[in-house]
Amino acid sequence: MNAMPHAVPTETLLDHVDAAVHAARGFAAAARDAVRKDVTGPDGRVDNEAANRRQRRMHGLAWIATYAETLAQTARWARELAAAGRFGECERDVVMIGFGEYLASLADGIAMSQNEYARPRELGIAGAAAALTATPEVAWFLDNGNTAERRRALIDRLSSGARIADTLGDDDLDMVREQFRRFAQDKVAPYAHQWHLDNALVPIEIVDQMAELGVFGICVDPDYGGLGMGKLAMCVVTEELSRAWIAAGSLGTRAEIACELIAIAGTDEQKARWLPAIASGEVLATAVFTEPDTGSDLASLRTRATRQDDGSWRIDGNKTWITHAARSDVMTLLARTDPARPGHDGLSMFIAPKPRGSEDDPFPAEGMSGGEIGVLGYRGMREYELSFAGFRVGEDGLLGNVEGQGFKQLMQTFEGARIQTAARAIGVAWNAYDLGLQYAGERRQFGTALWSFPRVADKLALMAVETAMARELTYFAAREKDQGRRCDVEAGMAKLLAARVAWSNADTALQIHGGNGYALEYQISRVLCDARILNIFEGAAEIQAHVIARGLLASRRNA
Repeated sequence: MNAMPHAVPTETLLDHVDAAVHAARGFAAAARDAVRKDVTGPDGRVDNEAANRRQRRMHGLAWIATYAETLAQTARWARELAAAGRFGECERDVVMIGFGEYLASLADGIAMSQNEYARPRELGIAGAAAALTATPEVAWFLDNGNTAERRRALIDRLSSGARIADTLGDDDLDMVREQFRRFAQDKVAPYAHQWHLDNALVPIEIVDQMAELGVFGICVDPDYGGLGMGKLAMCVVTEELSRAWIAAGSLGTRAEIACELIAIAGTDEQKARWLPAIASGEVLATAVFTEPDTGSDLASLRTRATRQDDGSWRIDGNKTWITHAARSDVMTLLARTDPARPGHDGLSMFIAPKPRGSEDDPFPAEGMSGGEIGVLGYRGMREYELSFAGFRVGEDGLLGNVEGQGFKQLMQTFEGARIQTAARAIGVAWNAYDLGLQYAGERRQFGTALWSFPRVADKLALMAVETAMARELTYFAAREKDQGRRCDVEAGMAKLLAARVAWSNADTALQIHGGNGYALEYQISRVLCDARILNIFEGAAEIQAHVIARGLLASRRNA
C-alpha cells in the first residue's frame, strides 16, 4: 500500500474518478435490483406491507444510492474546477479522501445512524461489493485516497488559511455568496449565541435588513416583487446565513413554503395580494401543518375547516411544532374540509391572515391561542402549540379557491423545502467545522496545538470533506429543481446526507472541545442542539430514506 503516492496528473485522477463513479452507480443498481425482488408485486409496483417489513433493506438502498450520487456530484465539481483552472491541492485532497471514504463505506457498510449500518451482505449484494472493490480505480482510491498523511496534509493547508473552493462558476451567485457571508459574519454571528441563551427572537432589525437584501423573495417571480433567482441562489443564501446561526437561515423557510404554495396553486388575486407582501418582508409567514400524534402522517389530520353561511371558514383543532407562529402575519394552514373523505382527499389549504403577536400578547387573534414549546436549540423564532376554536378565515382564504387539494398542493413544495433544509444543514455543518478548527488551533495540550494530534486532524479533515461533498449534492438537487425536473429523490438524498453530516460535525466538534464543549458558554453547545433537529423536521431521516427508496424502485433509471 502506497499511503502517499506520487501525485498523478489531474486528468488521470479525474479519469479514475469517472471510473469509480461508474462502478459505484453499478453497485447501487445492484442494490436496487436486489431490494426490488423483495418488495414489489407481480405488477412491478412496491407492495406497502412488504416495504414496511423490509424497511431496513429499503433504507439501505436509499443510503447506497445517496452515496453513489454524492460521488457523482463530487466528480462533477472536480471536473468543473479543473476546467476553470481552479482544481488546487485542497480540492484534490477532498476528492481523494472523499472517494476513499465513501467507496469503502459502500463496500463495507454505511452508517444510517449511530447504531444502524447498511451492509452489503444483509442486502444480498456481497458479490456486487466484491466486484466494486475489484474495480482497479476503486481499489486505487481505497489504497491511496483516505490516508492519514493526506488527512494531515489537508488540515495543514486549511489551518494555514487555505479554503476549499465554493465557487459556483457564476459571477452573480458568487457575489451573492460573498454579500451574505459578510452580512452573516458582521450582523449575526457575533450575537447569535447570546440570542440563543436568552431564547430571544431574532431581532426585528435583523429581519428587516434581511428583507432589504431580498431573503424572503429569492425565488419569487420579479412580476410579484421577488428576485426570481431560483433554488440554487436560495441554497447559497441559506447556507451562509445558517453558517452564522440556523435561525437566520431558517427565517426564509416559511416565506419559501408560502410563496411556492401561492405561486403554484393560488388564484390571480391571491398571488397579487400575498406574493409581493411576503417577498418584501412586510408580511411574515408561518406554516401550520403538523398536529399532535400525527407527525408525518398527514392523512390522519383532524383540524376542521367548516364553511359558514357568509362564505367564510371556521377553523377548529390543534396544531403543534409551529415555528415563528406568534410574530407571523399570515399562516398557510392545512385543515380537513370534508370529514366524509378519509385520508388526504378531504384536506384543503388556507391562506389565513392573523395579527402579529407581541411578547406580552403572542396570540391576539379571536379564536386562536397558543403556548411556547421549550426546545434544546433551533431558537430565535420559537416553537408553539396552537389551538383553534372558531378562528375565522375569509372566503378568499381557500388556496386556489378549490377544496380537497391541500395535500397535493403541499406535496409540490416538498422538493424545495427539503433542498432548503439541506442547505441549512450545510451551513450548520460548516459552522461546527469552523468552531472545531478554531478551537483545535487555540487550545494547547502537552505543549502543542490540538490539531497537531492525528485523531484531531482526522476528525477535522473528514468534517471538511463530507461537508463539501454534501454541499455539492445539495446544489445538484437545486439545479434539477431550477431546470423544472422532478427531483423528489435528489432533494431527499440531499436532505438525508446533509442532516447527518451536520449532526456528525457538531458532535465531533464538541468532542474536540472536550469538557469545554459541554459548557453553555461555548458556541459549539448551541450548534450541537441546532444540528440535532435537522434529522427530524421536513421529513425524519427514516421517512426520507423510505421516500428515496420508493422513488428509486418506481423508476427504471440508474439508482
